[in-house]
Amino acid sequence: MAGSEIRIWHQSFTVLENLPDYAGALRAHLAKVSRPGTEVVLHGMHPDTYATEYPGADIRFTYLYLLHAQQFAVNGLSAQRQGFDAYAISTLPDPLLRETRSLLEIPVVGYGEAAMHLACFLGQRFGILVFIDALVPLLEENARRYGLAGRMAGVRHAGFQFSDVAAAFANPGPVVERFQEAARRMIADGADVLIPGEAVLCVLLASQGVSRVDDVPVVDALAATVKMAEALVDLRRIAGLEVSRKGHFNAAPPRGRVEELLRFYGLDRFGGVTGA
Repeated sequence: MAGSEIRIWHQSFTVLENLPDYAGALRAHLAKVSRPGTEVVLHGMHPDTYATEYPGADIRFTYLYLLHAQQFAVNGLSAQRQGFDAYAISTLPDPLLRETRSLLEIPVVGYGEAAMHLACFLGQRFGILVFIDALVPLLEENARRYGLAGRMAGVRHAGFQFSDVAAAFANPGPVVERFQEAARRMIADGADVLIPGEAVLCVLLASQGVSRVDDVPVVDALAATVKMAEALVDLRRIAGLEVSRKGHFNAAPPRGRVEELLRFYGLDRFGGVTGA
C-alpha cells in the first residue's frame, strides 16, 4: 500500500496566475521532491482575493489574515470532496491549520509546522528568515503552540522584500547572497538550522542548490511538507492512523451544519481554484 499513488492538494497563499515564473519553478520543484506515484496539484487563492498581486500587505493585520484564511478551510473541504489523499497548507504561517484538521478526514500538513519539526531533527535551535516582517510575532506564537519555542533561535527579516524574490527567478545571485549574509548573522546568534520563510524563497533557494550556509542546513520546507503528507497517507493506509477527535480543538463538527454556515457566510463560493 505504501507505494500506491497519492494525490496532494497544494494550497498557496498567492494567486498563482499572477506569478508565472514562481508557479513554473514551484511545479518543477514539487515534481522533484515528490516520489514516483505522487501527484501534487497546485492551487492558489481566488483570483479576486487581492487588489495587488501578493498578500503581504494584508498579512500585516490579524483580521484580514483570518479572513483570507477561510479559503484554506474551504479549499480543504474541496480537496477531500474531490478525492485527494492529503491537503498541504503550503505557506509559512499555517493559516487555520488546526481548524482545517478538525474538518477533514484526510491528512492535513502545514508548511511551517513541518519545517519546524524537521529542523529539530537536524540541529538544536532553528532560525527563520522572512521577507514579511509582520509575520515575526505570528511565527513566534505558532512555535509556542507547536511546543517548539525552546528550540527556536529567532525569527528575523532577511533584508529584502517579496518583489525582490519574485524578480530573482531571472537573476537569483543578488538575493541568494543577501540571504546568505542574513543567515550568517542568525547563525552567529545561535541558530544551527535555518528555515527560509515563505515558499517563494524556499523555491528560489532550492533552484540554486542552496541546502547549507557554511556548516548549517537550510530546510527545504516544501519538501518537508510533501514528504510529511506522503508519510501520513502511508500511515493512514497501513496502520489506520488518523487525527484525534477528542476535545474542543479536534472534534469534527457536523458536516451538514458546516455546509449550512458556509452558505450563510457566503464562503461556499470558494474552493477548487486551480493555479497556473
